[in-house]
Amino acid sequence: MSAGGDCSAPIAPPVAKKVEHRMEMFGDVRIDNYYWLRDNSRSNPDILSHLHQENAYTDLVMAGTKQFEDDLFAEIRGRIKEDDISAPIRRGPYYYYHRNLEGKEYVQHCRRLVPDTEAPPSVYDEMPTGPEAPPEQIILDENIKAQDHSFYDVTAFKVSPNSKLVAYAEDTKGDEIYTVYVIEAETGAPIGKPLANVTSDLEWAGDDALVYITMDEILRPDKVWLHRLGTDQSDDICLYHEKDDMFSLDLEVSESKKFLFVASESKNTTFAFYLDVSKPEDGLRVLTPRVYGEDTRVSHRGNHFFIRRRSDLFYNSELLACPLDDVSSTTVLIPHRESVKIEDMQLFADHLVLFERENGSQKVTVYHLPTLGEPLTRLQGGRSIDFVDPIFSVYRSGPQFSSNILRFTYSSMRTPPSVYDHDMDTGKSVVKKIETVLGGFDESNYFCERKWATAPDETLIPMSIVCRKNMVKLDASDPLLLHGYGSYESCVNPCFMGSRLSLVDRGFIYVIAHIRGGGEMGRPWYENGKLLTKKNTFTDFIACAEYLIEKGYCTKEKLCINGRSAGGLLMGAVLNMRPDLFRAAVAEVPFVDVLTTMLDPTIPLTTSEWEEWGDPRTEEYYYYMKSYSPVDNVRAQNYPHILVTAGFNDPRVLYFEPAKFVAKLRDLKKDDNMLLFKCEMCAGHCSKSGRFESLREDALIYAFLLKALNMIPTPGSA
Repeated sequence: MSAGGDCSAPIAPPVAKKVEHRMEMFGDVRIDNYYWLRDNSRSNPDILSHLHQENAYTDLVMAGTKQFEDDLFAEIRGRIKEDDISAPIRRGPYYYYHRNLEGKEYVQHCRRLVPDTEAPPSVYDEMPTGPEAPPEQIILDENIKAQDHSFYDVTAFKVSPNSKLVAYAEDTKGDEIYTVYVIEAETGAPIGKPLANVTSDLEWAGDDALVYITMDEILRPDKVWLHRLGTDQSDDICLYHEKDDMFSLDLEVSESKKFLFVASESKNTTFAFYLDVSKPEDGLRVLTPRVYGEDTRVSHRGNHFFIRRRSDLFYNSELLACPLDDVSSTTVLIPHRESVKIEDMQLFADHLVLFERENGSQKVTVYHLPTLGEPLTRLQGGRSIDFVDPIFSVYRSGPQFSSNILRFTYSSMRTPPSVYDHDMDTGKSVVKKIETVLGGFDESNYFCERKWATAPDETLIPMSIVCRKNMVKLDASDPLLLHGYGSYESCVNPCFMGSRLSLVDRGFIYVIAHIRGGGEMGRPWYENGKLLTKKNTFTDFIACAEYLIEKGYCTKEKLCINGRSAGGLLMGAVLNMRPDLFRAAVAEVPFVDVLTTMLDPTIPLTTSEWEEWGDPRTEEYYYYMKSYSPVDNVRAQNYPHILVTAGFNDPRVLYFEPAKFVAKLRDLKKDDNMLLFKCEMCAGHCSKSGRFESLREDALIYAFLLKALNMIPTPGSA
């Protein structure tokens, strides 16, 4: 191996102009020389010129390794079985599935008739194929729809109850502002005019009506609407308007398909309404009241609503049921447990499935419910599903409500996504599909484990680790990539990622730090990593890095880190706190201008985020936020190699945040290490939209890390 070129910047980087902007609050003055980059119009020629210069500079610095980057991309893409279909899901009289075609970026949405629609779904059901099978219907080909767009994303795809119509939500910029189209399922013919400027929350209310959500001027989902097919959008009925700018609306359909649920939620509080889909003209009714600090998630079966409720007292959630005609009369089905967090529930006609988390690991528990019409009492004797790997990820994808079959997708850091049908009566699981990984992949060549680091306050922090067997020496000579997030109670589950093999097969150890601010260890894990305890997120991550060095997994010279979005905030914070600890860092779409953004309620997400980060219009939060906000804490010191990415149309982390961070780093840092900024001009928060094009970002990131570690081979070498 050779350096593949000097890692120091060989070309003068672009220098953002300085325009002094003075901000004063609580007697504290901040001077922001790059505030001029905060322009959400996306049309300022000076800003556009600067972004293009940054992209050109990144291309120049990486030019010497461009062939290697292209080879990495080909290697990552080469693991994908390009012509494939998803595991069919039976809904009503059809099997529905996605089809990928060789060389195509997007999916086809397809279906076939079920030959015997009277037979109940079974774990042994197989969609018929071959000449005798019912013909395939291609309902929507995204490849055709995407031809005229640089970005294309279909997020919602909803079939009407009678299976004749489909409504889908389309985003052609990456700004997460959608247009909804209704088409005939068999012919693709359009029905009526599209619904414009909506979210991707969309559900049918019968066969001739849709319920959808729109946003206000700061992209907060604030209104829910009823639309009758054949009428103009301007005539739609507003079912509810959430005027509190701390709350946003969400929409779900019950597994029974008999009710729609509208949730109004902040970071601490969620309350719910219900709509009878057989009588949508009756409007929304309150199911759970608005109680500050109480979070309720709801569903329906028979004569009861089911309610998963979290509060300060029941912080890991309890499960309740109430009669449809008396929603205030509740029965506890599953009491609160200090060690088990209920993350999700799925209802069937005869079963309840809880997706739970205990000691940092997921678990799935199945309960048999009393016969419909019988009294609901406290549930006992739930049966857990056994999984093979010590660390893994599992999530649901549901067949019919009337079925006794639970469908779930399982993977681990060494096991590709595998779709199972689980018979809830017998406990038998049948694998329906395992994602094919080409290129000689063999999961037995990989090893995964759980380790625990100790934080400064003695809290034990779980880590998930994967590496290739017989390649890791634990003598501090191995390269390592440490990933973290730690916000919003989100869990970074240890799942499979095919592109990651390009690092692991080159000797990398890959580690996920399950730090506070996430939800891996229950609700208190989140509460102890937000607001005025946010710094625990950063010191937890640093503790994980120090543990890995101490135990011989790597050295500082071989330790790389990465995080995305709020995980990008994590990157910025720890780089300012401990730049000496890392060799290289990748901050993807990073939320790094925390204080200035949280002081601006006119931009997306700010008001709803005050319960996550704090409202800096209060002095205590102002100074605490200022003490870690990455842009505010860049200073004159040495930093490791850094790559920062952004999406120009990103509505969540606006592109000017990473742009400002990079500009200030360029001005103050004392080293000659790489500092690169890549802004995708036709992308949103989640990079490019095509399944192959999105992998180019992975190839760039991996090439950058290998370049920083001097691990790129010279052409012609072994």
